[in-house]
Amino acid sequence: MQVSRRGFVSGLSVVAGATAGEHVLAWQEGGKPAADWLPAQDPVVVKEMVGVSHANLTRVREMVERQPALANAAYDWGFGDWENALGAASHMGRRDIAEVLLAHGARPSLFSAAMIGQLDVVRAFVTATPGVQRVLGPHGITLLAHAKAGGPGSAEVVKYLELAGDADRRPASQPIEPADRDRLPGEYSFGTGPKDHFIIDVRDNQLGIERPGQARRLLLHTGNLVFFPSGVPSVRIAFSGAGPRAAQFTVADPDVFLTATRRT
Repeated sequence: MQVSRRGFVSGLSVVAGATAGEHVLAWQEGGKPAADWLPAQDPVVVKEMVGVSHANLTRVREMVERQPALANAAYDWGFGDWENALGAASHMGRRDIAEVLLAHGARPSLFSAAMIGQLDVVRAFVTATPGVQRVLGPHGITLLAHAKAGGPGSAEVVKYLELAGDADRRPASQPIEPADRDRLPGEYSFGTGPKDHFIIDVRDNQLGIERPGQARRLLLHTGNLVFFPSGVPSVRIAFSGAGPRAAQFTVADPDVFLTATRRT
């Protein structure tokens, strides 16, 4: 059977008006991919999947029923703060969302087991790998916090983890003097593109860092104007420069890979 070039292209083009999560594979004429991310999943759809898995049961069900592979979608919110759909549901205590994801092939984890209340699974993890209860989940949220998010159904897991100890250990941070904190807000550029800059700001007395179009990350102080972004204590963001305002900052993981200079 012969298929015309026009029929082939029209059959594989994006459906007009399709929303995120309703994309079909799109190919340009000549067989070239229409998007740089192919054959990976559309990052816009992945971000939506992980985002809605925090609280939107209806949208989660719509998305995984249409595209079951999204049950394992994972997104980097910044600097290596990876979170998958099941992880989002788990730290929010959304057992209902977790059950939908698991039914569509999501991979269970220690954190989902703690939230759901699977004591035997959690105990087996800790027995097989002593100290695993110290491992942090997305955004630096502890294993004990996941268990507590599960409510009454995970009460026995909470008791077990409290007895085991070290299941609620957070990365150490230091207070920062208001005068030092107020030297840092501004716009810092690291390139010439329209999005090649970061905004450092203060909201509710908490420093944050944000790149246009990306998620804002909290900055936690380790001392001497060195910070780490929430969820990634191994990354170091260090400000420098004398005077009333910092002049620049570097980002290291572990070596410096970016220097941003104050623009405003």
